[in-house]
Amino acid sequence: MISIRLPDGSQRQYDAPVTVAQVALSIGSGLAKSALAGKVDGRLVDTSYLIVNDADLAIVTDKDVDALEVIRHSTAHLLAHAVKELFPDAQVTIGPVIDNGFYYDFSYKRPFTPEDLSVIEQKMTELSKKDELITRKVLPRDEAVAYFKSIGESYKAEIIESIPQDQDVSLYTEGSFTDLCRGPHVPSTGKLKVFKLMKLAGAYWRGDSKNEMLQRIYGTAWVKKDEQEAYLHMLEEAEKRDHRKLGRALDLFHFQEEAPGLIFWHPKGWTVWQQVEQYMRKVYQDNGYQEVKAPQILDRSLWEKSGHWENYKENMFTTESENRSYALKPMNCPGHIQIFRSNLRSYRELPLRYGEFGQCHRNEPSGSLHGMMRVRGFTQDDGHIFCTDDQILDECVVYTALLQKVYSDFGFKEIIYKIATRPEKRVGADELWDKAESALIESLKRSGCEYEISPGEGAFYGPKIEYTLKDAIGRPWQCGTMQVDFSMPVRLGAEYVAEDNTRKIPVMLHRAILGSLERFIGMLIENHAGALPLWLAPEQVVVLNISDAQAEYAQAVAQELKKQGFRVRTDLRNEKITYKIREHSVQKVPYIIVVGDKEREGNTVAVRARGNLDQGVMSISELVNRLNNAIDSKT
Repeated sequence: MISIRLPDGSQRQYDAPVTVAQVALSIGSGLAKSALAGKVDGRLVDTSYLIVNDADLAIVTDKDVDALEVIRHSTAHLLAHAVKELFPDAQVTIGPVIDNGFYYDFSYKRPFTPEDLSVIEQKMTELSKKDELITRKVLPRDEAVAYFKSIGESYKAEIIESIPQDQDVSLYTEGSFTDLCRGPHVPSTGKLKVFKLMKLAGAYWRGDSKNEMLQRIYGTAWVKKDEQEAYLHMLEEAEKRDHRKLGRALDLFHFQEEAPGLIFWHPKGWTVWQQVEQYMRKVYQDNGYQEVKAPQILDRSLWEKSGHWENYKENMFTTESENRSYALKPMNCPGHIQIFRSNLRSYRELPLRYGEFGQCHRNEPSGSLHGMMRVRGFTQDDGHIFCTDDQILDECVVYTALLQKVYSDFGFKEIIYKIATRPEKRVGADELWDKAESALIESLKRSGCEYEISPGEGAFYGPKIEYTLKDAIGRPWQCGTMQVDFSMPVRLGAEYVAEDNTRKIPVMLHRAILGSLERFIGMLIENHAGALPLWLAPEQVVVLNISDAQAEYAQAVAQELKKQGFRVRTDLRNEKITYKIREHSVQKVPYIIVVGDKEREGNTVAVRARGNLDQGVMSISELVNRLNNAIDSKT
């Protein structure tokens, strides 16, 4: 007798081994029809999976979060099936699930074209409508190698040959197409109804540039059509918001080949940078941080003591001078410890909070560079708190509240909290990792924050809270961190005099709210689609004259606004006023001021807010009040 326990706590008894599909059918024909997979003792399996012992079972339907992975995995195989139907000489390689979709790599004698993608997608739809069964079989490794060699699939044979000889492998077949895969898959191709092929790219076989360049086809797949339409709409919005395009269009910054992964800031872009930095500098001042500045280049010996040389060297830029090895700092923490230990510290000074706008360099692979989002040179709003064990929890709770306020001021209201725990490659004793992880978890509980656990994602020197923002179109951005570090202060000799007059090692909390300022500004640009709020906008007001007769008055208005602290410029060109308004609207200037004869005579201004919103005619003092209110409220 086999006992199957269901998610609602009920149990069903079966006289013999039973498949997931049979269990679903015994519950109801509707469930059997909608079943996509099963979850046996927490592991995803096919509906054909045979349960031979007592087990917990959940039937996966399109209403479950696990359904999407199974659907996307199966759709990748549907793509490969369609390619083989249309291009029999093509060889299939690998096709995994990725965020929001899947891809499959192919070897073929000519490049695929966008027109090919359309034909392949049509073929996928045909195969879906056939509703062919997807079946699984297991073969010994060598037998599977022989099979794929016999059908000319040399890449598949090579993959299987890398598997230990004593292991069996699973194959899935749908119609005339058989592929190597662990699974699970949906029961039949008819379950795959919502998908779209997105783009073509190149990819080296097994990621090695010495190997053949394959052709990668990307696709997306969803449970429901409206979900896919929402995703495609988001991609369209993301394209419009791309910070690289807006950076050029709004004359904020640029990149060029001579400085890969580094940014050339233009005057308007650097103005935005300064507003962000000045805001964060006030955050430092108002919350007990002392601003410091550590050297850019430090001797190799210091990086060896800190553990970076052993654990992070491949990401560091190094140099030599007078037979000594140095590294450009990839992070600021070792420098801050040197400042801490430059004087004998007392427990009365703790918590001691240092903040630095520290410029860092990391040797990121060229293929991973992505505009401002992934660069080689960046500046962190970096901070380190030296404290006692008893102060960790309070510091973390206060920090989370501060971070929430900062994000809200920048227009981000939704935060995702994750605890990244110890990685395999790490320094420090396990009992210290236990203490650090527990403190971070308890701090989020006290802050009333729901959180997720990210196993093994911590830094080599300590676990961390990762604060992830969602932007205006729902995309996640990982920004702030709070890390508890018991190890680096020991390694670099930091200590303080305790209340009992003994020497003790402080705990070091690594924290950054914005993270990389470059990346955060890129996020701001995309979140606001380039239309930055008034307090951040590089040009807050532009004053336009209708004719030369108002030029002097326009300059006087601009000068008065500048005296009030606003970022203003005039446009006195001999152009039609509609042309000038349109041009500055495209530049996303928050307020456009127009002055004609009536405004000059009445000592007033006509105000247009961004979005072509006519605010009417008002006095300069009224305009100043309106601008100050918008800046103060961060709207």
